[in-house]
Amino acid sequence: MTIFSTTRLTLPALLLPALVPPSAFADEQTLIVSATPHTVSELDTPAAVSVVQGDDIRQATPRVNLSESLGSVPGLQVQNRQNYAQDLQLSIRGFGSRSTYGVRGIRMYVDGIPATMPDGQGQTSNIDLNSVESIDVLRGPFSALYGNASGGVVNVTTQTGREPATIEASSYYGSDASWRYGVKATGAMGDGTHAGDVDYTVSSTRFVTHGYRDRSGARKNLANAKLGVRIDDASKLSLIFNSVDINANDAGGLTQSEWRNNPRQSPRAEQYDTRKTIKQTQAGLRYERQLSAHDDLSVMMYAGERETTQYQSIPRAPQLNAQHAGGVIDLTRHYQGIDTRWTHRGELGVPVTFTGGLNYETMTEQRKGYENFVMSGTTPLYGREGNLRRDERNLMWNVDPYLQTGWQLTEKLALEAGVRYSSVWFDSNDHYITARNGDDSGEANYHKWLPAGSLKYAVTDAWNVYVAAGRGFETPTINELSYRSDGQSGLNFALKPSTNDTVEVGSKTRIGNGLLTAALFRTDTDNEIVTDTSSGGRTTYKNAGKTRRQGAELSLDQQFAGNWRAKVAWTYLDATYRSEVCNDADCNGHRMPGIARNMGFASLGWIPDQGWYAGADVRYMSDLMADDENTAKAPSYTVAGLNTGYKFRYGNWMMDLFGRIDNLFDREYVGSVIVNESNGRYYEPAPGRNYGVGLSVAYQFE
Repeated sequence: MTIFSTTRLTLPALLLPALVPPSAFADEQTLIVSATPHTVSELDTPAAVSVVQGDDIRQATPRVNLSESLGSVPGLQVQNRQNYAQDLQLSIRGFGSRSTYGVRGIRMYVDGIPATMPDGQGQTSNIDLNSVESIDVLRGPFSALYGNASGGVVNVTTQTGREPATIEASSYYGSDASWRYGVKATGAMGDGTHAGDVDYTVSSTRFVTHGYRDRSGARKNLANAKLGVRIDDASKLSLIFNSVDINANDAGGLTQSEWRNNPRQSPRAEQYDTRKTIKQTQAGLRYERQLSAHDDLSVMMYAGERETTQYQSIPRAPQLNAQHAGGVIDLTRHYQGIDTRWTHRGELGVPVTFTGGLNYETMTEQRKGYENFVMSGTTPLYGREGNLRRDERNLMWNVDPYLQTGWQLTEKLALEAGVRYSSVWFDSNDHYITARNGDDSGEANYHKWLPAGSLKYAVTDAWNVYVAAGRGFETPTINELSYRSDGQSGLNFALKPSTNDTVEVGSKTRIGNGLLTAALFRTDTDNEIVTDTSSGGRTTYKNAGKTRRQGAELSLDQQFAGNWRAKVAWTYLDATYRSEVCNDADCNGHRMPGIARNMGFASLGWIPDQGWYAGADVRYMSDLMADDENTAKAPSYTVAGLNTGYKFRYGNWMMDLFGRIDNLFDREYVGSVIVNESNGRYYEPAPGRNYGVGLSVAYQFE
């Protein structure tokens, strides 16, 4: 059993997805070429990238949230809000930490389809952990090649069916009446090399929970399917389908005194009946063709629809303001895109690879707002849709050409360089215009060259060092552009995109069946987007000037003594404002909120292919500032977990039965913070000691 035998990836898949979404290449066996593909291991990639395999994600875990299995990735801060109405809180090297819902500042892909919209707002709710093949987490300069809002990249690839056909049923039951159950079928007809060969993976899961906190229950249905057809010896067509349906209560944040007094409480959720429903369906079609022994073509097309309805905890009084958008959000989004890529491998005195293409994404949004109450006499009844307060059509799109090249200059020295020209347009048409609520229509566009490059030197066959640099940018979202701080109508045209420059130096060393990685980095950002004002029911945004993120990452993934495996990761991240950001205080030099200065992870497991297995893990996170003024913070914490189980095979049957305990020592801590929450309700508590048991049963048709 070798760790690196499953982590070999096509180089463009790691470095250039926007060059192309990398999932189009992550599984080399889906694209048959007459010449051997140019492949590199995680060791040889000249960038800070971590690959987490699907088998590790499903090893004695609930298979519900990414936070279960990505703790070993340095530089990635992933926190479970315990709130399925608001999604996980993800940040990479500090990018995305300010997001109050969903994922911000990070580009996400699932099977080549962006889970991030053109304006930079994304989500993780459609990721089916039951069928994941691998997750690549890219950090540092090369993230910029993915375009707008790419402070880091999370790329998810689901399994490609192979012989023999297998069907699996799995279930997990845990604390707070949390129950996940699902079924998955994988298989193939043929080995994938002949015309007419077909492969398939179909997975469906359902998750329900009462939730750790009061009124934090949720129900989630998720389906994912991938069908591949070999057209001829040189081409393949893949169809991808995904659907998610979520109905979740929204527990909201707590003040510090509320958290200390009773972390399970949710007073506003009870009063306002806060909740959220999400329905999303999308489909994609990927065409891959070998044009010649040295040239490949890939075309990825997709389209989807996402419907969201959310009831918020907003009192009646602020909504009486004529400019207030109400306490109910009714949102429908239609999105589609196409990414066309060409790759050439040849010789120009030395081995050279060129990858170029064009990416187009668009999204149309119908957004309405309603009062979250109806009147019963003089008493407001909250949690019910009232009068219309917002009605607009928003359109966002981008057109991005890109090019990247790789040169093997000498046996030991390699150069990677790329550039993307990103253009993003916003167009908003306001249909809710009254005497006291003016026309907020408008349009804006942003354009930026995004270069990146690296030099890698192979000290030995098992030790590489590299240096990389790049420039990225992040546009405002449509919400951030919607309102101006001066109260006038129209978009906030004064709000500029933020730009960042990153330099990184790294080293990767193979130690037996293990990999040791280290990286030093610094990112300087201009025009960081932050909250400006929050009053009268409207939040406006401004550019904060300069910020700096600098730090170090260290990780070790080591297999030893046969079936023993250890993982260790540490991140140091110093993220500070370097110019004034606060309206009523001096915040120059303050820590940026929502970003831990230190994070640590360690795990040790006995993981044989069959029989008894067991593992333990420890996670540490230093304190988090909750606001720009650094007047509130969540304290540091250390939590531990244990798991054990038994795997066995009987004929064509396979079974895995396990149990686990999380937060073993019943530590009371804050799982995440809501940055700059205007009412001081920053804190989202994490559960105490909790338990779970799981079972999966599979049958192979041989």
